[in-house]
Amino acid sequence: MQQYQKITQKDLDFFIETCGSNQVFSDKNNLTDYSKDHTEDLIFFPEVVVKPGNAAEISKLLSYCNTHLIPVTPRGAGTGLSGGALPVMGGLVIAMERFNKIITIDEQNFQAVVEPGVINEAFQQAVIEKGLFYPPDPASKGSCYLGGNLAHSSGGPRALKYGTTRDYVLNMEIVLADGSIIQTGANTLKYSTGYNLTHLMIGSEGTLAIITKIWLKLISYPTQNLLMLASFESAQAACEAVAGIFKAGGNPSVCEFVEPAGFELAAQLLNISFNIQPNIGAYLLIEVDGNDMDMLFNECDQINQTLEQFGVKEVLFAQTADEKNYFWRLRRSIGEATKFNNVYKEEDTVVPRATLPILFNEVKTIGKKYGFRSICYGHAGDGNLHVNILKDQLSDDFWNHELDKAIVEIFECCKRLGGTISGEHGIGFVQKKFMPIVMPQLQLELMQKIKLAFDPNCILNPGKIWQ
Repeated sequence: MQQYQKITQKDLDFFIETCGSNQVFSDKNNLTDYSKDHTEDLIFFPEVVVKPGNAAEISKLLSYCNTHLIPVTPRGAGTGLSGGALPVMGGLVIAMERFNKIITIDEQNFQAVVEPGVINEAFQQAVIEKGLFYPPDPASKGSCYLGGNLAHSSGGPRALKYGTTRDYVLNMEIVLADGSIIQTGANTLKYSTGYNLTHLMIGSEGTLAIITKIWLKLISYPTQNLLMLASFESAQAACEAVAGIFKAGGNPSVCEFVEPAGFELAAQLLNISFNIQPNIGAYLLIEVDGNDMDMLFNECDQINQTLEQFGVKEVLFAQTADEKNYFWRLRRSIGEATKFNNVYKEEDTVVPRATLPILFNEVKTIGKKYGFRSICYGHAGDGNLHVNILKDQLSDDFWNHELDKAIVEIFECCKRLGGTISGEHGIGFVQKKFMPIVMPQLQLELMQKIKLAFDPNCILNPGKIWQ
């Protein structure tokens, strides 16, 4: 493992000279703020936090840290769930919040140029005003940064129809560990010019370079949508209905699976009512979108007929914008509500869609075997199930030392079903120990060689993915 250097007063003076004294922080409050993200209750303190304002400043910082072997952790909004923004080796945190400009929105070419500190939802609204659409919509879209979305190839509910962040990135400007500034591709819809460094950067979690500018593809905005909530007596039936919808020719923009306890916790957190009927095992939140309302009603009718074949108990239609917002607030608050009410671990499992019932049942079987309770929800149309394991009354010893055995069994099930251990949250710090379950040693070694080609001194986000 690389031997990193502690930050000295000389180093601090260089950071101040580069970015200004008002953008360099080593006080306790700031170090505390940047010592954690949304991953469980983990805390790792940096030695210094710097907030650069342009690519040239980042270039100088990285060149200096590379020469002096100072570990650097790039950080967006800190909404990640795998510990990707945790400075596990101390050192310097480069916080990207000043990179918050939407540079251009090109209505002719359906493209935009943005900085990585732009908030996802703010960007979505800006392009909607021009009749354009940027679909990736993580649950944290109201606070997460686009740069962080690229770092993890974030998805969200609408990835089902529209794809993940990866499908909308054309090009980016990056700063390498030695301070070099390059672009990864071209601002074109097609690219077949050597290795695709753009796609290599997406999902690399800040371990290869720091993103300073992004060129994004946009599409036309669907002006109409319909939302319905379907309840089932069993989670098995709800999971099976998902594949049935697509087999029958359905093309929903959203198909979310939620156990009743998920909605119940979200309603408590938001202090709103949600009436859970007796004997309900799971819900599907289904949306269709487009520009022709008659076609959407026909599609909903077709989906409803399919749901009836799988024993749906009730289908509620959101009649107004307020009702749609009500259901979405509940859905997007489940993760926060779970964390608010309990100590938990969230596993971001993903399998081929038709095998989702097998995965769900296996998670519950493993829970009974090891004595833990879980709340499952997620993007069922993608086969992406978020498994929230709750500590409840489990002992600290079990939680810290035995629970991994259960998680290994869950991930081994994912592999058997043709899936993997993360669909959109990334590997970061907390999942890296499980990588050998789904990747042979040769593949891990190839990743390590790629890392060393970009960052031979391993200063960028050390301790993540495989390190």
